[in-house]
Amino acid sequence: MIDTTTPRSNDRLRLAVAQLNPTVGDIAGNLALVREARAEAAAAGADLVLFSELFLSGYPPEDLVLKPAFLRACRHALDDLAADTADGGPGVLIGLPWREGDKLHNAVALVDGGRIEGVRFKVDLPNYGEFDEKRVFQAGPLPGPIGFRGIRLGVPVCEDTWSDEVCECLQETGAELLLVPNGSPFHAGKPEIRLQMMLQRVVETGLPLVYCNQVGGQDELVFDGASFALQADRRLAFQMPEFEAAVTVTDWRRQSAGGWVCDGGPVASLPDLDAARWSACVLGLRDYVEKNRFPGVVLGLSGGIDSAIVAAMAVDALGPERVHCVMLPYRYTSEESLADARGCAEALGLRYDTVPIAPAVEGFTEALSGLFSGTEAGITEENIQSRARGVILMAISNKFGYMVATTGNKSEMSVGYATLYGDMNGGFNPIKDLYKMQVYRLAAWRNDNRPAGMLGPEGEVIPTNILVKVPSAELREGQSDQDSLPEYEVLDDILECLVENEMSVSEIEARGHDRALIHRIEHLLYIAEYKRRQSAPGVKITRKNFGRDRRYPITNRFRDRH
Repeated sequence: MIDTTTPRSNDRLRLAVAQLNPTVGDIAGNLALVREARAEAAAAGADLVLFSELFLSGYPPEDLVLKPAFLRACRHALDDLAADTADGGPGVLIGLPWREGDKLHNAVALVDGGRIEGVRFKVDLPNYGEFDEKRVFQAGPLPGPIGFRGIRLGVPVCEDTWSDEVCECLQETGAELLLVPNGSPFHAGKPEIRLQMMLQRVVETGLPLVYCNQVGGQDELVFDGASFALQADRRLAFQMPEFEAAVTVTDWRRQSAGGWVCDGGPVASLPDLDAARWSACVLGLRDYVEKNRFPGVVLGLSGGIDSAIVAAMAVDALGPERVHCVMLPYRYTSEESLADARGCAEALGLRYDTVPIAPAVEGFTEALSGLFSGTEAGITEENIQSRARGVILMAISNKFGYMVATTGNKSEMSVGYATLYGDMNGGFNPIKDLYKMQVYRLAAWRNDNRPAGMLGPEGEVIPTNILVKVPSAELREGQSDQDSLPEYEVLDDILECLVENEMSVSEIEARGHDRALIHRIEHLLYIAEYKRRQSAPGVKITRKNFGRDRRYPITNRFRDRH
C-alpha cells in the first residue's frame, strides 16, 4: 500500500506527464505501461498522472472502435485501473473510446480513489489530412472542468485546443489549469506549430497549460512526443524530449492571487530539422517492425543512395544483427556499384549476400520469347530485372521471416519511377515521404552525426562515392535517372509545389520552371496514382504524404491547362 498519511494541500499539485508509446489494440500492454508509469510517479510523490489521447486503446484506433468487443475491453481496462487507485496513490487522467447511449466518443476519464471520478468527451473532431475522426466518433458537448482533490481541471482533448471555443468555455466555467491529452503526429516543423497554437490558448484564457503528446510509430504516422507546459504568463515551464518515451514529474502551486504556477522542470533541447527527420524515419521503421513482430528486415542493396540510406536507418532502428542486405547484380550492374554496396554493408556491420539474377531474368525472357517475338526490347525487359529482384527478396522474406524494406523515395513515387511487383515490393518504406534531395541531405548528415538512441555505428556509414555519383537504376547500358527525369533539384521543387502546396501551373511557372515540363510532371503524378495505391506504407515526414493526406482518384482526366 502507498502511504497516504500526509495528504498534499489542494494549493499544491505534483503532476506527472507520461509521454509513452502505446500500441493500437494492445489494451493489456497499454494498461501495463500505465501501471508502470503510475508506479514511477507514485515513487516520486505525484498526485496525478496525465496520459495522451486514447492511450488505453492506442491512437489512432480507426475502425477498431466500431467493434463492441473492443470497446468492452477498453472499459474493463479502465475499471481495473480505477480499482488500482484505491491504494491512495496518484489519480490518472487517461483517454479511451467511450460509448454513451447511441453515441461513441473520443473520451478522457479521471480515475481516483478507486472509482471513475469524471469523463469528458472530445468536442472538435478533426477531419482533414491524416485524421478522419468524424467517421467513427460523435462530438461531445462543450465541457466543464473536472474536480480533482479540490482543483478544477480543464481537460480539452487535442484538437479542442486548436480553436478557442472549448478552452474559453472551460475558463468561463471555472477551470484553473488546462491539461491537454494529445495524439499529434509528427511532420517537419510541427513542434513550433503546436507551441504557437497553445500560446494562443494561454493568452485567451489566462490559464497555464500542459500539453501531453504520445511518442512512437503507428503505421504511417510517427508521434514525436515533445510534451511541454506553459505558464499563465506564456513562459515555458518545461519541455520533454522529442522521439523519446519519458515520465516527467513537476510541482505546481496555487499563488495568493489564485492562479497556478509551475515551479519549473527539465527543458530538453529539441533536435534540428535534419535530426528530427532522421529520428522520425528510424522510429517509424523500428515500431512497425517491433509492433508487428518481425524478427528483422531484408532489403536489396544496390550501391545507390536510396538503398544505402534505408540500410543505415534499419541498422539505427534495429541493430546490424537484424538487418540483412542482398546485392542482386545483373549484366548492367557496374563494378562501382558492387564496390559501393559492399563498402556500405561493411561500414554498417550487417549481413551481406550476393544473389545474381541472371538465371531468373533469362528464364523469364526465354518463357516470353515466343510471345515477344518480333518486338523491340525496352522498358518491359528492364522491368523484368526489377521484378526478378522483387521475387528473390520476397522469397528470402518468406523463408526467414524478415520483412522486406522497400526503398523508393517520394520523388520516384510521385512520378511512377518505380516498378510494381519489383522494387516496390515490401512491407514498409522509411523514406517514402522524403524527396530525393532530402535523401542526399540526410545521408550526408548521418555520416557526420549519430543521434542518441541510434543502434548503428558512428562515422561514415554511407560511402562518399554513393553521395556524389550520378544516380542510375542500372537496367540498361549507360542509363542514368536524368535520361527520363529532370535534375532532381528541379523535379523536387515542382513536385513540392504540386503535392504539398497544390499550386497551379501558372504559379509554378512564375518560379522559373518550364511550362511544358510542369505539365509533364503533373501528368506523371496523376497517372502514377494506381501504383501508389499498391505501395507499402511509409513514414509521414511532410505536411502531405501519399496515402492518408493526399487522396486523389486513380481514374482522373483533370489537367491544369491554364
